[in-house]
Amino acid sequence: MPQQPRTLLDNFFLVIKGLCMGAANKVPGVSGGIVAFVGGFYEEFIYSLQKLNSKAVKLLFNGRFKSFYQYTNARFLGLLIFGMLVSYFSVSRILDYFLEHNELFVWATFFGMVMGSIYYIAKDFAHWNKQTIPAAFIGLVIGISISFLNPAKENDNLLFIFFCGIISVSGMTLPGLSGSFILILLGNYVLLLVDSVNALYDTFSEIFQGDFSFVKDAQRIQILKILAVFTLGSATGLVTFSHLLSYVLKHYKNLTTAVLIGFITGSLGVLWPWKKTVYKMDGAGNPLLDSNGDKIILNYTRNLPHMAEAETWWAILFIVLGILLLLILEWYGNNRKNKQVRAAR
Repeated sequence: MPQQPRTLLDNFFLVIKGLCMGAANKVPGVSGGIVAFVGGFYEEFIYSLQKLNSKAVKLLFNGRFKSFYQYTNARFLGLLIFGMLVSYFSVSRILDYFLEHNELFVWATFFGMVMGSIYYIAKDFAHWNKQTIPAAFIGLVIGISISFLNPAKENDNLLFIFFCGIISVSGMTLPGLSGSFILILLGNYVLLLVDSVNALYDTFSEIFQGDFSFVKDAQRIQILKILAVFTLGSATGLVTFSHLLSYVLKHYKNLTTAVLIGFITGSLGVLWPWKKTVYKMDGAGNPLLDSNGDKIILNYTRNLPHMAEAETWWAILFIVLGILLLLILEWYGNNRKNKQVRAAR
């Protein structure tokens, strides 16, 4: 895919989109891939990831840095990843606060954003036929089924951890599939996204202080080993998914889009705002805590809204706000395309 010339403003918006992807990936039930899809850079994102292959490695080790930079679309990926990293230390922290204090409104906003994304993807899709309609239905059934699965127990088997790593990046590459939520269903959300990250942070902190006593801590070493295998699985999944998606987008674009429309629609069940969080309990009925001291999420129970409550109407307002955010993204994407067309004339 040829790289599109970008202005300074375009680069700034790429970082903003990276911020949005990072925040979306952090929330169980929300997919960063939706941001890429609706932001109009999903295909470029997938094709750029596909370029992280043996040829890129060869260019890098041969010192052909300029060729590597151009071949991998490094500026595009770098700005997105920079936005995601900034998000982890800023936007996602703010999101954590609002999830704790205004959970209903956060879910309502994301619910609206996903509704807006379904409209955005479906409105220009004019290829409904005897192949794409069943494909969309299959995607819908899979999305709904995932929404109501019961989570498994925690499993620290390294082969399973590697598999979790492959699955965890799905939220970046597959719109509608939340890697965080899948890890909850697999039972390893706390182990891989809380305990392992905390262990890594503690390890780096001790190394900077000149303390290497952690090498004698068998439990710490085991968690770091788990994190290493998880990271390897994530890298494998990122490259594998990008090649697979690149192939299906090239050869079966209409079928793929139909499946995604159905799948994203089915995923609304995960994001339903009016739900109660179910936490993991011990034998005495007390909530279990992770290494951050937070309650461990087991699943969600969903209910219908009470229309007589003011909070319900505020939540509906936030749903509308979420839809408007998507419309603004759509306007920006269309505006940029129109500018490119006029510049090409």
